[in-house]
Amino acid sequence: MNKWLKHAAFAALATLPAVAMAAGAIDGDVTKQATNWTAIIMFLVFVGATLFITYWAARRTQSASDFYTGGGGITGFQNGLAIAGDYMSAASFLGISAMVFEKGYDGLIYSMGFLVGWPIILFLVAERLRNLGKFTFADVASYRLQQGPVRTFAATGTLVVVALYLIAQMVGAGKLIQLLFGLDYSVAVVLVGVLMVMYVMFGGMLATTWVQIIKAVILLSGASFMAFMVLASVGFSPEVMFQKATEIHAKGIAIMSPGKADPIDSISLGIALMFGTAGLPHILMRFFTVSNAKEARKSVFFATGFIGYFYILTFVIGFGAIMLVLNQPGLMETITKNGKEVTQLVGGNNMAAIHLAHVVGGNVFYGFISAVAFATILAVVAGLALSGASAVSHDLYASVIKKGKADEKSEMRVSKITTLCLGVLAIVLGLVFEKQNIAFMVGLAFSIAASANFPVLFLSMFWKGLTTRGAVIGGFIGLISAVGLIVVGPTVWVDVMKHEAAIFPYKNPALFSMTLAFFFTWLFSVLDTSKAAAEEKEKFDAQFVRSMTGIGASGASKH
Repeated sequence: MNKWLKHAAFAALATLPAVAMAAGAIDGDVTKQATNWTAIIMFLVFVGATLFITYWAARRTQSASDFYTGGGGITGFQNGLAIAGDYMSAASFLGISAMVFEKGYDGLIYSMGFLVGWPIILFLVAERLRNLGKFTFADVASYRLQQGPVRTFAATGTLVVVALYLIAQMVGAGKLIQLLFGLDYSVAVVLVGVLMVMYVMFGGMLATTWVQIIKAVILLSGASFMAFMVLASVGFSPEVMFQKATEIHAKGIAIMSPGKADPIDSISLGIALMFGTAGLPHILMRFFTVSNAKEARKSVFFATGFIGYFYILTFVIGFGAIMLVLNQPGLMETITKNGKEVTQLVGGNNMAAIHLAHVVGGNVFYGFISAVAFATILAVVAGLALSGASAVSHDLYASVIKKGKADEKSEMRVSKITTLCLGVLAIVLGLVFEKQNIAFMVGLAFSIAASANFPVLFLSMFWKGLTTRGAVIGGFIGLISAVGLIVVGPTVWVDVMKHEAAIFPYKNPALFSMTLAFFFTWLFSVLDTSKAAAEEKEKFDAQFVRSMTGIGASGASKH
């Protein structure tokens, strides 16, 4: 029985198609490379700079408001850059460029999937979230509902998403440090865990924000230079670039057309990416760092621009790698895979962007891009840790256990203890999952965010009929069905558990699990005829006025 449960636990985590790696995990086996001292030195410079910022931020982080939201005084432009830094992970850079390198056009389609959620956030979520909340999205979901049950559900959803994301980032960090620095896996996992705890525990949101801003600037700068050099090599003619790539690539002109995919699976994946983005707790938390709803809208506007620009760059970088790296002497190797000899890039296809950096910029730029790729993980895990810490300290401890009567000092203490525990947990899970295929975890996190967090958040802001009973039951049904459908789907039931056919035929559950969440949230709300439910419905008008106007919303100085 224990053995079956262990298989089931791993199976539940190893889910969704490999496209999900674009947002989080480095997929497949990696080959440890020679020690890259240039990259190591540049990374240490980045770490030194960010630790100095943490020291500076620690001196300005006195209250709970400072710790969770940087005092609410971050500008829209700064927050937009920080959101981009929080969202653009190392494998967005390496994974999508590798996907374009391998599949061409499909890589662009996948990258756009991670962009389309931002208009949803801009037009539906950002302004109302800022006007209604203080520190977490649970503040909004529970605004007119019963605090205990709704915050417990919201914190559960947050912690599940954070755990899945953290595992993906930690394992990705280990694989990256083998690929890029030539160091051991365990060194990376411990290093990322320790730095994550230092950034969050001492500097809070202010340090995390500036780590994310610096990461976004250097990542966008490096990717821009690579794309510029690729286009310069073809006279700034995308047509020539595509023509040369099709002449070199083994698939020829086929890389310029979409591959075959199940339409329902594709729609379901699109829904997970689109609505999941609007339910990611570490992204939603960033909207409380600005002074008002106008700055929240500006944040999304700038973030969408930076993220969209970045994904266009990865497309150019992928085709540039086909032109300038594929089949070049010294950059290809022959390995034995499943009993067959396969020719691939040295270190695997995930190294496409790194090898291209070496071709267009020499050893120094190669070291710079390697350091940037690893530094990106620090920014993402810091945001995740802060989100997880706030769910435990603000939503569970202060609001549920202490029923809103906790003082700031004790709440901050719980936050820092939680951050330390999350750091230790992240290191342990990173080491435990070293040999597991975790490329699907971020995709599962998106599905859970779309199926559990988003329906409750959306209905709490827009539907008068929502009740506590409907929100909690519907939300948990969304969470459980998202995980359950993946376990009985092809990815786990067939590929992991080795059954002949899957019970549920699709790899992506969001189309079904999100529908179930909305339906049961509606059903249990309309069936709830209790006095408490009637009072909750009456409070909607006041909530709606505040969400639209900002009257009574928290200011920048103190929450």
